[in-house]
Amino acid sequence: MGIYSDISQNLQRGRAKIVAQYVQQAIDEGLPAQEILDQGLLDGMNIIGVKFKNNEIYVPEVMIAARAMNAGTALLKPLLAASGQKAAGRVCIGTVKGDMHDIGKNLVKMMMEGKGLEVIDLGTDVSPQKFLDTVINENCDIVACSALLTTTMGVMREVVETFENNGKRGNVKIMIGGAPVTQEFCDEIGADSYTPDAASAAEVAAAFCEH
Repeated sequence: MGIYSDISQNLQRGRAKIVAQYVQQAIDEGLPAQEILDQGLLDGMNIIGVKFKNNEIYVPEVMIAARAMNAGTALLKPLLAASGQKAAGRVCIGTVKGDMHDIGKNLVKMMMEGKGLEVIDLGTDVSPQKFLDTVINENCDIVACSALLTTTMGVMREVVETFENNGKRGNVKIMIGGAPVTQEFCDEIGADSYTPDAASAAEVAAAFCEH
């Protein structure tokens, strides 16, 4: 379908205005909103994810593509809501308490949204209790914790313990990431997943939500 390819290609080039025009055109032609999302916007964002993972493009290109995707999804959101289409899953994401870094977190958020997940962004300096409250109040499937400092990594252990102590550990997948974080640390604290980059994090999150 030509128009979906146009949406995907312009999204990859970060042309937000043109993406919005094509999405509006597709809506005016009566194409299904879910199809426009899946075959146009998400298709483009998936390609961006693969290229980013392979170091073919870098953070600025991802940011620009994500902006173009947001321009398209803004037009589709009311239609998707009206048709009762639910997001593939719900994630709450944040940088852990004591850590103010957010570039990595923001990238992961964009990549997850590019997989059709709904992401609740708690920002930086997020306490274990806030992660727990958000999961309970917003009915999240996944908690994604980021840390960029070795000194704040330990808070991830507290996040896992907070969920265990409140009997909520079985209801949610806990994903961790950030420069100092390793698979060994993930195993040690009992988190469900460690991923080394944003594109991998989005793939794992999408897979978790399929089950």
